Amino acid sequence: MKVLVVAPSWIGDSIMMQPLLTLLKRHETNINITVLAPDWSAPLLARMPEVDAVIGNPFAHGELNLSARRALGRRISSTNWQKVYVLPNSWKSALVPYFAGIPERIGYHGEARFFLLNQRHRYDEKALPRLVDRYAALAGYGATEPTPHPRLRSSTEQQTATRVALGLPSSMQSIVFCPGAEFGPAKRWPARHFAELAKRFCAQEAASEITGNREILLLGSSKDIPVADEIVQLSGGLCTNLCGRTTLEQAIDLIAASSLVVSNDSGLMHVAAALDKPLLALYGSSSPDYTPPLSPTAKILSRQLACSPCFKRECPLGHFDCLNGLLPAEVETAAHAIVTFSVTSH
Repeated sequence: MKVLVVAPSWIGDSIMMQPLLTLLKRHETNINITVLAPDWSAPLLARMPEVDAVIGNPFAHGELNLSARRALGRRISSTNWQKVYVLPNSWKSALVPYFAGIPERIGYHGEARFFLLNQRHRYDEKALPRLVDRYAALAGYGATEPTPHPRLRSSTEQQTATRVALGLPSSMQSIVFCPGAEFGPAKRWPARHFAELAKRFCAQEAASEITGNREILLLGSSKDIPVADEIVQLSGGLCTNLCGRTTLEQAIDLIAASSLVVSNDSGLMHVAAALDKPLLALYGSSSPDYTPPLSPTAKILSRQLACSPCFKRECPLGHFDCLNGLLPAEVETAAHAIVTFSVTSH
C-alpha cells in the first residue's frame, strides 16, 4: 500500500505526526509511507523510521500558487497512491492530493474542504484535546489503543560526528537551553532568567569541586541569536551560543547527547521529548493540554495564571507574568527532581 502524508509546517507539529505513521506501520502490511513536507524538515523525517520517502513541499506558509500546486499534483499522480492523510487544516494543503487524483483523501473538515477531501472528519475537542491524538485518530483504528509517543533516532556515531563538526570537545557533558520560540515573545522565558539559571548550575558545580567536564549549550535558529547573545552576556560567558550555527540534524544529536534540556514551548522542546531526555518544559501563553511534551522524563512548569493560556504572541496585559514570574530558583529545584548534574564554566 502506497500512502502519502501531507505534513504540518512546524517542527513540533511534525513530531506530533509521527504516532499516526507508527499506527499505520503497525496495522498495515507492506505499507510504504511518503511524506510531503517542507525541505527544512527532511533531516527531522530522516530520524523517523516509519518514513520511507520524502517529497519536498516547495510552497511557503500561506502561499497559494494554484498553478504550481496543480503541476506538483499531476507530477506525482503517476505513483499508485491508495490513500493520503492531509494533516494541516488549510484549504491549500489539500490541493496537491486532489490534483494527484489520490482515491482516498483523508483529513479533518478544516477550511470547508468539501470536494478536496472525500473522507472528512470532525473531532470532539473534549475527547481529543491533544493535537497528537487528533492526528492519530485519522488512522481509524479506534480509541482503544493508546496513542504511541513520538520517537526520534540518534546514534552515538552521529552525536560524535556532530561535536567534531562543530569543534566541541568530545569529553564534555551538556545541558541544553532552548531559549527561542518561533511563535512570539509570550512563549519565551526571559533571557535574564536563563542567565541566572546558568549561574546557579555553575555555582553548584563549584561547590561540589567537580570541574571541567560540563557545558551549557544554547540551541535555536538564526532568529534566536540576539536572545542567546544576551544570555551569554548576562551569564558572564557561562554558555556557548550555537543558535544559527547548527543544522536541525546537528541540534537533534546535541540534544540526544545532553543530560538535561530546559526549553520554552517550541519545536526543540518536542525534539527533546521525542529523544526521551530529562526535560523542563516552560509554558506561558500556550497550553500543555494541547501540545505537551510526550515523554515520561519531561516535567512541565507553568504558573497556571487565570489569564493563561491566552495563545497570544505578545502579552495582551503587558506584564508577561506567566513567564516573568517563573523564577530560576523554581526551575533549578525542578531540575534536581529529575536529574543529578553539575555544570562548570568553560
